[in-house]
Amino acid sequence: MTHIVLAFEDNRLIGDLFGQFDQNLALIEQKLGVDAIARGNQVTLKGSQAGCAQARNALEALYQRLQQGHDIHPGDVDGALRMAAAADAQLPLPTLEPKSRLAFAQVSTRRKTIVARTPTQDAYIRSMDRADLVFGTGPAGTGKTFLAVAYAAALIERGDATRLILSRPAVEAGERLGFLPGDMKEKVDPYLRPLYDALYEMMPPEKVDRGLQSGMIEVAPLAFMRGRTLSNAVVLLDEAQNTTSMQMKMFLTRLGEGSKMIVTGDPSQVDLPPGQTSGLRESLSLLAGVEGVAHVQFTEADVVRHELVARIVTAYDNASREAAQAKERRNDAREAARAANDADDS
Repeated sequence: MTHIVLAFEDNRLIGDLFGQFDQNLALIEQKLGVDAIARGNQVTLKGSQAGCAQARNALEALYQRLQQGHDIHPGDVDGALRMAAAADAQLPLPTLEPKSRLAFAQVSTRRKTIVARTPTQDAYIRSMDRADLVFGTGPAGTGKTFLAVAYAAALIERGDATRLILSRPAVEAGERLGFLPGDMKEKVDPYLRPLYDALYEMMPPEKVDRGLQSGMIEVAPLAFMRGRTLSNAVVLLDEAQNTTSMQMKMFLTRLGEGSKMIVTGDPSQVDLPPGQTSGLRESLSLLAGVEGVAHVQFTEADVVRHELVARIVTAYDNASREAAQAKERRNDAREAARAANDADDS
């Protein structure tokens, strides 16, 4: 058993750090199996050495966030615990500062600061800083699209990009765009709603509306990207698993000087007609190891929505894995039967 006493200097931040009725400490106890006893501006941690060390790193990281003027919520506490648990194995992502404080990657705009909640999110944000073309793939609820929009908004606000271009293949509804009412923007808006939601959360609504009117923020249906060169822009392609091989090649070759591309999707949820190859799957294979291209793979462990979402994703993944194994066993049985028949004939 390990016994650690932490003292925090600024008493004004203690209520937010510990949470209402010490709910943040209760979450730490539940997740790590330690006792966290608050008294004044101190908290005493009792439990296993690893559990207490992770709790200490998480509390110090959350306290640092409060000192920087940011709010913390239960989701941030859960994120800090995930990062602390993975710190030893994930160096330098996330990094460990000399004072044993976790250095979370973050994206900041005037309206909001988004801090990584899992090691994979941390790697994703840092990859967007480092590479001009970033693929973020994995199940729903891992934050890949939200973080991409947040990063794009930050680049626009800093002046590192002059345009934000949002694109998404419109195949989910089973209807062609021409059958939908309204102009082009009204036709594709339903498909791009998740991108708009994230954009309005990161930027003031009036600035988003002005950007849409001026062309600084552009909604570009994937089919209309052909022939363009996108310079000094941040270009985001969402739901990329529903692109064809030709569409993906066309999109990726639009990249111009001073631009960044972020491509997100879930290869396990392809809605293309049977027999068509997903452009996302093909590009991940072809571009593996290419300089300037980064690929960050999210898993069900990175789901940051309701805990039930992670369990749902796991259940579907297990079912897919079992189906693939059953198919492989059937193929093996057919091969064995064919070999036996050939042996009898000879």
